[in-house]
Amino acid sequence: MQCALYANGTCRSCQWLEKEYSQQVAEKQAHLQGLLANVDSALFDSPFCGKQDAFRNKAKMVVSGSVERPLLGILHRDGTAVDLCQCPLYPSSFFPVFDVLKQFILRAGLTPYNVARQRGELKYLLLTESGLEGKMMLRFVLRSDTKLPQLRAALPWLSARLPQLEVISANIQPVHMAIMEGDVEIPLTESQVLEERFNQISLFIRPQSFFQTHPEVASALYAQARDWVAELNVESMWDLFCGVGGFGLHCATPTMKLTGIEINEEAIACAQRSADLLGLSHVSFQALDSTQFSTGETEIPDLVLVNPPRRGIGQELCHYLSQMSPKHILYSSCNADSMAKDLSRLPNYHVVRVRLFDMFPQTAHYEVLTLLRYQAL
Repeated sequence: MQCALYANGTCRSCQWLEKEYSQQVAEKQAHLQGLLANVDSALFDSPFCGKQDAFRNKAKMVVSGSVERPLLGILHRDGTAVDLCQCPLYPSSFFPVFDVLKQFILRAGLTPYNVARQRGELKYLLLTESGLEGKMMLRFVLRSDTKLPQLRAALPWLSARLPQLEVISANIQPVHMAIMEGDVEIPLTESQVLEERFNQISLFIRPQSFFQTHPEVASALYAQARDWVAELNVESMWDLFCGVGGFGLHCATPTMKLTGIEINEEAIACAQRSADLLGLSHVSFQALDSTQFSTGETEIPDLVLVNPPRRGIGQELCHYLSQMSPKHILYSSCNADSMAKDLSRLPNYHVVRVRLFDMFPQTAHYEVLTLLRYQAL
């Protein structure tokens, strides 16, 4: 991938850009196999790789500069701003949107937040695109609601120029810290749901829902989970840390009892909407803490799928799963180091399949899917 921003030294977010892509994947696979050194190499499927550029479906842009000349990108630790509107990780459909948004910032009088002075209102712009019809979600992250009247008044101008913006909202993040968003979300359009579709399954994204940033690889990851589960005799399944339900909805059959657990209520609403659309009557999604839910249940499912944040599932949930002993655990991880630590806490489970998914080209990060089978010591 060629990147002028990297070449001139203004952005080094893609730490591995100078490595050949084949070398990047080889090093990630070696790292994974090193963490799972006790697993037979024959159990590792070949890594799945997608596009290396123009793949990101989401832009998280720090807004800096002035209201007349805003910059959308990142801030270095010394306060230097870098405009990333031509970043090659974004699809070409993003570039004209960025240009219009810069004009809109001036038109609406949305003063960029100045970190050093702790002044200004507009902190971030968060833009997400659906591959289904090219529709987009735009979120303005503001320090307060002071500029909301101006923002609302200028929205017709924005909508006329960017009709692909199906969902627009304002998030209020008043704290002077490097926190992407606050708790308060204010809808600015009637629709607050963006539809995406992977493998003929509709998934729905609301403003505060988490969603994968590489659609091609995410689609393959969900399909792999579906295929592995289909080879097992699964009548009941838990999908823990389920988000908008991507894994569970791919794995579910008309007769399977599926319980999806996620602490984010917006994500649960999206997951249930997908289940209803698919006509899955034996599926339920609940907004609960995954560990608290699991440790309070007595019914043992055939399979537990976990897709935790980077910290992993932790000792308490590992201990409970060991005691509960479902036949299989399917572990999806964005941090193989924490996953390996969790697997060491599950001594009665043996790895039967592993596959790396390169969700984050040009960096050391990757996703991994691991299928475990219970085997008493």
